[in-house]
Amino acid sequence: MIKSARSYLIPLALATLSAAAWAAPDNVDRGSEVFQSHCARCHLPMEMEARVRSTWAGRKAGDLFQKIKQTMPGEMPGSLSDAQYLDVTSYILNVGDVRLPDGNLKLADLADLTIVSAEKGAATADAGKTVNWADFNGDLAATRYQPLEQINASNVNKLEIAWQLDAGMFGPKPEFKNTTSPLAVDGKLYFTAGNTRNVVSADAQTGQLLWMWRPQEGERFEKAPRKGSGRGVAYWRNGAQERIFTVTPGYYLVALNAKTGLPDPGFGASGWVDLQKGLRLGQGRDDLDIGLSMPPLVVNDVVIVGAAHLVSFRPPSASNVKGDVRGYDARTGKLLWTFKTIPESGKPGSETWLNGSEKYTGNAGVWAPMSADPELGLVYLPVESATGDRYGGDRPGSNLFANSLVALDIKTGKKRWHYQIIHHDIWDWDNPNAPILADLPNGRKVVVQLTKQSFAYVFDRKTGEPIWPIEERPVPQTDVPGEWTSPTQPFPTKPAAYDRQGISEDDLINFTPELFAAAKEAVKPFRMGPLYTPPSVFNGPDGTKGTLSLPSVTGGTNWEGGAFDPETGMLYVPSFTEASLLMLVNDPEASSVDYVFGGRARVPQIEGLPLVRPPWGRITAIDLKDGEHRWWIPNADTPEEVKNNPALRGVDLPRTGKPTRSGLLLTKSLLFSGEGWGGSPIFRAYDKKTGEILAEIPLPAAQAGQPITYMVDGKQYIVMAVGDGKSPGKIVALALPN
Repeated sequence: MIKSARSYLIPLALATLSAAAWAAPDNVDRGSEVFQSHCARCHLPMEMEARVRSTWAGRKAGDLFQKIKQTMPGEMPGSLSDAQYLDVTSYILNVGDVRLPDGNLKLADLADLTIVSAEKGAATADAGKTVNWADFNGDLAATRYQPLEQINASNVNKLEIAWQLDAGMFGPKPEFKNTTSPLAVDGKLYFTAGNTRNVVSADAQTGQLLWMWRPQEGERFEKAPRKGSGRGVAYWRNGAQERIFTVTPGYYLVALNAKTGLPDPGFGASGWVDLQKGLRLGQGRDDLDIGLSMPPLVVNDVVIVGAAHLVSFRPPSASNVKGDVRGYDARTGKLLWTFKTIPESGKPGSETWLNGSEKYTGNAGVWAPMSADPELGLVYLPVESATGDRYGGDRPGSNLFANSLVALDIKTGKKRWHYQIIHHDIWDWDNPNAPILADLPNGRKVVVQLTKQSFAYVFDRKTGEPIWPIEERPVPQTDVPGEWTSPTQPFPTKPAAYDRQGISEDDLINFTPELFAAAKEAVKPFRMGPLYTPPSVFNGPDGTKGTLSLPSVTGGTNWEGGAFDPETGMLYVPSFTEASLLMLVNDPEASSVDYVFGGRARVPQIEGLPLVRPPWGRITAIDLKDGEHRWWIPNADTPEEVKNNPALRGVDLPRTGKPTRSGLLLTKSLLFSGEGWGGSPIFRAYDKKTGEILAEIPLPAAQAGQPITYMVDGKQYIVMAVGDGKSPGKIVALALPN
């Protein structure tokens, strides 16, 4: 049973949401006043609009009048006059876009008035209607927005599981953490599953398996740095020809026939392109540390492929393969262009790699999803950091184009513009998600890069000019021998940071004086400081054991990214608050680099509680029209282990949220969010305007992959991968009951 979580809603302005020009004005105006006086403390006009369209379309207005009279106001049904009930009925019908007779509506008119609303027409039009989710983030702009509203505020609490597909069958052994995000195209789903990254097609209405393709890569798979199911596939259509593109663990780009699941012989070598060919290898490295878990991006008949490497906390050397980005012809598989994320010597940007470090330094790939503007002909690359993640003494300089947002010409791969978001990253704060292309209601077209450090950087997406000033501000400097740090880092003036940055005593857990005192004692062995305080040596000259850092190495925000509503200009951002410990050691047996991550210490817990105070996870609504925050909420309830902690007996706890990575989904009227891997098996629907919880839908396990929504034969579905780490992952579909 779905648990309804609606509490008394905050009344909004009672202007009708879709007032028809033909509405009876006197009844409607009076009814608006009745609604505001007697109904608005519990109900929103949006809710009434949704109920008229979904529940009352095709029924008689007289029945609606009687229903309202029998049940409203909630504390004293029937206490208003018939004239007042007539007026409020008229107002609610008007909100639902129902055509009313000219002049004042009379009680006798209701008996024969059939409610024909916009939703009634839409329901008829939806019969047989199919709406796709054909890109990783819903569209090439990465908005995660789909303007469907069959599932709306009035019925979302009725959502139920329509079908489940157990991903444990995809081998070679059951996979417990599947974070795939399916695509939905013309009634079929496409996703990845299993440790060898099988590609699967299923019926979008029933979950029935249609076909499965398994790459068999032998030694290439065994040596692959990025095994596992990955996070999805890409779709391409050219007339009647349909292809599914996947990147295998062994780093091949493969084109599959979307109907059969077989490699398409018209692409590459019998459907395969070897992505290991043409790489700029790491000097002195025998291994090949490169792969990709994300799907490629297909736009304007070009397949664009990024690169991912092993986590570079303890790189064996300062040298590694470079994470160049490449574009291939979607028809033939021919290589069209290569963008070198670390410039060749003498090329623009190489001057930011001092001492010739551009020759051997690697990484700087695009492991995150990408986005594109087909009309401008631009693809947007969120480039990660260079080798290694904690120490960059072997690559002095600001290190372009690492940690940059780069806009390339889709056809040629030529750079149109770039902006470096971190100079000389030593915090592992890669650009982790697809830049969001936002068409604002005022006509402005912008691109937004969300970051692990909890800033949203906003640019004109054609020119790269910042929408609001970005200031280079002084930051703390390193004392690690041989390291180089930038004297400044870029700080956006708007929007404000959407999660906490830097760590001080003010950030420590403080539910009780005893916990606060214990936390202050626990952090004495460590350095603390503002954003961009650099890592430090474990048991260094001052005796400290490293630097505490906030946000953590995984965010802030990570690969899940945010969601954007083009109708309102609102950006919704998930983030979490968790400290990391940045400590360095010299370990010549592990690496030829002077310093790598290491040391015998960890972030302290205080009586089994997190070191920093809550909230530990949140969702923030940012208005991109002016850069201001409109609201924020915790992303989850308070964990049971916190509620039941003996140290908190008698403490009135707030709703704390959880340090998990929530996946967001936007529809016409609702914001949806799961709790992410490690969270609870709950999927929530929120009022987009206020953040108020409208419903909590139970899942078999926590949301793990990104939720998507689509429509087949007039029925809307919400689908996502779920998992709990105890049993194989599942693909789960939610829908309204028939």
